[in-house]
Amino acid sequence: MPMANKTALITGIGGQDGAYLAQLLVSKGYKVYGTSRDAGVSRFDSLARLGIHGQVNLLSMAPNDFKSTLTAISKARPDEIYHLAGQTSVGLSFEQPSETIESITIGTLNILEALRFLGLPAKFYHASSSECFGDTGGVPADEHTSFNPVSPYAVAKSAAHWLVRNYREAHKMFAANGILFNHESELRPSRFVTQKVVQAAHRISCGSTEKLTLGDLSISRDWGWAPEYVEAMWLILQADRPDDFVIATGEANSLKDFVDQAFACFGLDWTEHVFHDDLLMRPNEIAWSQGNPEKARKILGWSAEKKMRDVVKILCGVYSDAHRSSLLKAAENM
Repeated sequence: MPMANKTALITGIGGQDGAYLAQLLVSKGYKVYGTSRDAGVSRFDSLARLGIHGQVNLLSMAPNDFKSTLTAISKARPDEIYHLAGQTSVGLSFEQPSETIESITIGTLNILEALRFLGLPAKFYHASSSECFGDTGGVPADEHTSFNPVSPYAVAKSAAHWLVRNYREAHKMFAANGILFNHESELRPSRFVTQKVVQAAHRISCGSTEKLTLGDLSISRDWGWAPEYVEAMWLILQADRPDDFVIATGEANSLKDFVDQAFACFGLDWTEHVFHDDLLMRPNEIAWSQGNPEKARKILGWSAEKKMRDVVKILCGVYSDAHRSSLLKAAENM
């Protein structure tokens, strides 16, 4: 089917990945539907920042409610569904485990059941997570690595991942998992540690005397660039058959390295401004997380172009450019 004739439904379209994915699909000629729990009051700032708010059809849908899910899918009648909605914070999942399990696991189940009930041949993408692997002990995880979830978020994602595989095998559905490792952009909410670091470094470079407090700086993560990762999501649904893919850069860096790089971008020594706080330590933390994206390279032709240092430079540049623009505007108004 020509892409110009395709319809896609994106759950969680207001988030980082949903917005970038919508931008990609719109550029390919898709008719795009996006959902949130209450589309009438949601602001969708990320869509507005990307300049595509008016090019997306917005629907209200609560994935944990089957009737709501069935109604939205019936209205959109999509060729492809990208399920990105659900509680996204690992840290928050320790405080809200029930909501996390319901929004992620039950939400995924309801969409799969709605597709089966309606008999729609839509291709289904589920946003699985590298958190499912737990600590890989310095060995890059691939599609055959066993799951060892160590947070309520990871438990929920693991259950949803296996539901997708079950429906694929039992009901012959085109249902696929994208096991994405950490990926960042300027659209990330400020509660994420990468944004906390970059924003604090920028403020300090502008004269702030604040101190940035962080948890364990020794943890290592595989950080990539979000706009590249949503392209991988699309490629997964263009494959000849449904399958599961690890999406990662294949490179791990410590949070200490990330902090050092971010502060250096603003000409600062991070050791003078960053402090450790035991209260920010998670009850069960993953020490090392790294992916092996070889399968995605071979089958999808996808590989990450931007690694951690590239991501940091881009994020720091966003705030530097915004600061220069504000100074210019202030000078013009004097």
